[in-house]
Amino acid sequence: MEREGGHRRLFFRGLQDRSQKTKLRKRKSALYVRSQEASLGPRGDLLGENIYLVLFTIALRMFNCFLVQTSFVPDEYWQSLEVAHYMVFNYGYLTWEWTEKLRGYTYPLIFASIYKILHLLGKDNVQLLIWVPRLAQALLSAVADVKLYSLMKQLENRELARWVFFCQLCSWFTWYCCTRTLTNTMETVLTTIALFYYPLEGSKSMNSVKYSSLLALAFIIRPTVVIPWIPLLARHFWQERKKFDLILHQFLLVGFVTLGFSLVIDRIFIGQWTLVQFNFLQFNVLQNLGAFYGSHPWHWYFSQGFPVVVGTHLPFFIHGCFLAPKRYRVLLVTILWTVLVYSMMSHKEFRFIYPVLPFCMVFCGYSLNHLKIWKKPAVSFLLLSNMLLALYIGLVHQRGTLDVMSHVQELCNKSHNKSSASVFVIMPCHSTPYYSHVHCPLPMRFLQCPPDLTGKTHYLDEADEFYLNPLNWLYKEFHNNSSLPTHLIIFSTLEKEISAFLISRSYEKTAVVFHTHLPEGRTGSHIYIYERKLRGKNNG
Repeated sequence: MEREGGHRRLFFRGLQDRSQKTKLRKRKSALYVRSQEASLGPRGDLLGENIYLVLFTIALRMFNCFLVQTSFVPDEYWQSLEVAHYMVFNYGYLTWEWTEKLRGYTYPLIFASIYKILHLLGKDNVQLLIWVPRLAQALLSAVADVKLYSLMKQLENRELARWVFFCQLCSWFTWYCCTRTLTNTMETVLTTIALFYYPLEGSKSMNSVKYSSLLALAFIIRPTVVIPWIPLLARHFWQERKKFDLILHQFLLVGFVTLGFSLVIDRIFIGQWTLVQFNFLQFNVLQNLGAFYGSHPWHWYFSQGFPVVVGTHLPFFIHGCFLAPKRYRVLLVTILWTVLVYSMMSHKEFRFIYPVLPFCMVFCGYSLNHLKIWKKPAVSFLLLSNMLLALYIGLVHQRGTLDVMSHVQELCNKSHNKSSASVFVIMPCHSTPYYSHVHCPLPMRFLQCPPDLTGKTHYLDEADEFYLNPLNWLYKEFHNNSSLPTHLIIFSTLEKEISAFLISRSYEKTAVVFHTHLPEGRTGSHIYIYERKLRGKNNG
């Protein structure tokens, strides 16, 4: 019996030893797998984040791009795509800002490079010229969205970062602007990415050279970027121990390199050494000549501009301002400072304060993260309200000025002799895009509106002169029938005023294009295309 008991004890000890060995092997394999995952981790990352998050953001912004088919402001085309088209294909139209050297060629060069590549590949059809630049802008906006998420995850935690990310993605104004080829869009993108490298308290990615390089690039694209960055730069300088090194070895070095790069580009395309950034600031800020394009009361940004841009996020932004830690005060100061500075300028637009909108989303994210019982209703409210507004304003409101260009494109496709057709856009100046959305040397004309730079007291541009008495202006301008364009494009509000001219010159309405449910001023609800027809034959 003792022998049997001894054998049993030896047997159980053997099993125990085997199980311990097995456990040790399992531990080793678990450690091996963990180390293997760590080594494979970066392969599963993109832009420093989970690859699925990045791909989702890119896909959403690409989808966003195709769901914005309306016009916003003329600068979207006339300060980017039209210039790029002229640079690559040697025909088009440059507005007065370019002849007066107020704009630099660095930003249009991005799209000119895209146009050149498409041209070399033999793929420079008009649809690709329209959509590829916008898709490139959507990609950059997606990068900015991911960087904002990464920053908040570093500063706080993944949960809060998700709410800030949600607010950023569902913002109707961001949806409306982030895929447009506006300098304001690039200004916002570069500001958001630069903030990722800015030395905020708790940031693990701070890099003065990187954020100052992005800021310098944004400055040569749109010099007004210095406005929101003044409080941020002042804070960094105040807290920096090695102030001399910061200015001399980082800010000045980066500034000189970037500005030198800009000077060379502008020297190539302008033909002389020009500091366009100074000219831009002098015209828009120091001389305040931008008021030529309209002025608003000082409180406009507080009473209309900011509430519209932030939209239904506004109550959550205000709530978040009371919840956010002290280290985010610099962001709040930046928002208030930017709105105050722009309030002092006569000419005001919603897009001017777009660069601080991502800062607002930080406070909105804090608000949502703090909510408990009302979190689901708040999320549903934000998602629904922003989605409805974004879809309406992106697909319906002010779409006619883009849709009408497809009719102009057909004139190029139908006519073998392109010079036989000609177009006169009789609308407020720069209402439509131009050759970037036609891509053929079709003779076209529009009512011009350059500001007076000579100091005349009673100055009227061509568009103003026309709208004083449209009928008389047309008879005077086209006293000779041989100079008449084959096609006229007008807003519906103008039709009655010039009907006598249209009838006497044998113009017939050939197309009606919807534009907006909310016409105002010289803008109509529809756009009409008139074609000149003689003896029943199509003259175009």
